[in-house]
Amino acid sequence: MKNSILTILAVTTLVFSSCSLSDDDNVTVIESEVSAQNLAGNLTSDLTLQSGVAHNLTGALLVKEGATLTIEAGTTINALAGGTDVYILVEKGGKIIADGTEENPIKITSSATVASAGDWGGIIINGNAPLSRQSGSESNAATEVKNSILFGGDVTDDNSGILNYVILEYTGARIDDEAEHNGLTLNGVGSGTTLSNIAILNGDDDGIEFFGGTVNASNILVVNAKDDMFDFTQGYVGTCTNLYGIRENGYTAVTSDPRGIEADGNLDGNSPSDINESNFIINGVTIINNADGVQMSDGIKIRRDATATITNAYLELGSGATFSDVIDLQDSKSDATENTSISAVANTANDLDITDVKNTTIGGATISLEEGTTGGADKTVFAWTGYNF
Repeated sequence: MKNSILTILAVTTLVFSSCSLSDDDNVTVIESEVSAQNLAGNLTSDLTLQSGVAHNLTGALLVKEGATLTIEAGTTINALAGGTDVYILVEKGGKIIADGTEENPIKITSSATVASAGDWGGIIINGNAPLSRQSGSESNAATEVKNSILFGGDVTDDNSGILNYVILEYTGARIDDEAEHNGLTLNGVGSGTTLSNIAILNGDDDGIEFFGGTVNASNILVVNAKDDMFDFTQGYVGTCTNLYGIRENGYTAVTSDPRGIEADGNLDGNSPSDINESNFIINGVTIINNADGVQMSDGIKIRRDATATITNAYLELGSGATFSDVIDLQDSKSDATENTSISAVANTANDLDITDVKNTTIGGATISLEEGTTGGADKTVFAWTGYNF
């Protein structure tokens, strides 16, 4: 496709996507007492990590039901470069309180001398909120990276804690083609949880992925995610506000289909007869591909029975970068009643036209393009990260 800039003012769509479950628990949990300086094992009682003190994440840290992991503003945690064996998993009934500030954000990063994407497995939060599922079945599912731990339930306002002013670097370790860690994985997380002002930088898979749940999120920055920037699946029904995703020049993908937004109604489209499929809202999103010679499969892909309402979206390509499709809507239900519509503003000087949008009539979708050059997320709210836009 030509170099182009696209501003989408309103989007209502059908989509959702993700990764499938692994049959194996390819993880290591160190059976030892958890301490503030040696974070690994089962956390069964409350623990506070103080700022100004060295904290090392050395293995899989499982925050068990009834326990709370509190991380003070200004704290840095250095994660051992152990790939899939090093991560934080907050189980159902557990909590993480990582409430940083603009002046004193919380950072979790790789301890490697030369850090790289996939050095550690990121943060996984499991909640008790609803998922897509077969009628009459329970609302629960297995955690992708550790099948013995379940997530999901029927508590829409479930509270798993707070992530606010948090930087996650060099995350997203991959297990295999069917299971991987993202920067931030949200499994059935409820709307009582606070997710705001989060930067996910240089990860090896998706930046942030929502597996069902009702949690809302705001001011999320994703830089150089090697797969999808923002991924929604398995019945997610929350609202996301001010999402900004960018791929810098020199970026390389690890999958054949990296996307800005990818969405499925049910898990990987394997259960098209599910109830409670994904129906979510995005208010303000920017997707930029500045990677010369690297094609982004889709700027926005809504598929597999999901419904999305997206307003004020802005898509941009740098010199030499491409989108396979700017917007792709597909695989709607045969009985779909959604009236999907996209009102887009494009920089016509860069020759963006309707042929760059696929499947415009599925599910009653309508798409219109007008000339324009601005819109999307407000990047000024990310000044606290120090990222140079």
